[in-house]
Amino acid sequence: MRLIAHAKVNWALSVLGRRDDGYHELDMLMQSVELGDSLEIRLAEELTLTLHGGPRVPSGDGNLVLRAARRLREAAGVAQGARITMKKRIPVGAGLGGGSADAAAILLGLNALWNLHMGWQDLRALARSLGSDIPFCMVGGLRRVRGTGEQLEALPCGAPFHLVIVQPCAGLSTPKVFAAYDALAVRPRNPDIEAAVAALAQGDPAALAQAMGNALTPASVPIRPQIAMAAQTLEHFGALRAEMTGSGSAVVGLFANAQDADFAWRQCIALWPKSYLTRTTCLLYTSDAA
Repeated sequence: MRLIAHAKVNWALSVLGRRDDGYHELDMLMQSVELGDSLEIRLAEELTLTLHGGPRVPSGDGNLVLRAARRLREAAGVAQGARITMKKRIPVGAGLGGGSADAAAILLGLNALWNLHMGWQDLRALARSLGSDIPFCMVGGLRRVRGTGEQLEALPCGAPFHLVIVQPCAGLSTPKVFAAYDALAVRPRNPDIEAAVAALAQGDPAALAQAMGNALTPASVPIRPQIAMAAQTLEHFGALRAEMTGSGSAVVGLFANAQDADFAWRQCIALWPKSYLTRTTCLLYTSDAA
């Protein structure tokens, strides 16, 4: 079985407050994009992972894909194995949900490959225990995501938006960014989620550019100033708006059409090797029988 696990972008990210358990209450608009990691899964006696690309991604027990596979095996009470081969394309520590997308794909893929017939609710609970973005990555498309990632509201997913994604610097740790957010003297203004929802429903990139935003940007930029530089550069090359996604360090440029996006990508790739020309998608992942 071959899978493509799609990255995600945040059109809007609002921080509503910090809960008693230390986690932050969020309100986000998230959408899948065509950029993705390739995974191949075959039945085997042992559970193994071979990794290509992404030198900073752990290939052993610290890899989220292996943890997800082992957790699924334990939950199902089986001893089956699989040979997993993964080619990384989604940059690490970027706020693009690469590890979460891989884990989501492996949960769904192994559930089918091992004929477990585990129900959606059980799979979703398993995903939630592994990471806050994994429940979204299991369904993909365009969704409003609330709480700590567990509340998902499907939104109409229309024509694709054209994007250039740039990671101009080293990755960022999500806990470190939230700690920096909590230390800010003045809380950043949250984006207008309702306006962004309306712009997405209308398929209007100009209106979306006005509404999109990320409350974590003021916390991430002092740690990685290159984020602000990348956003300015993308807008200089024609982006209607460029904004950090997730907790960073990737920046997403929104373009009016494919031609403008292609032009900007050609300029950005000369500046930053981790520059990607992509589009939004309504699909979670694609699969083919091996």
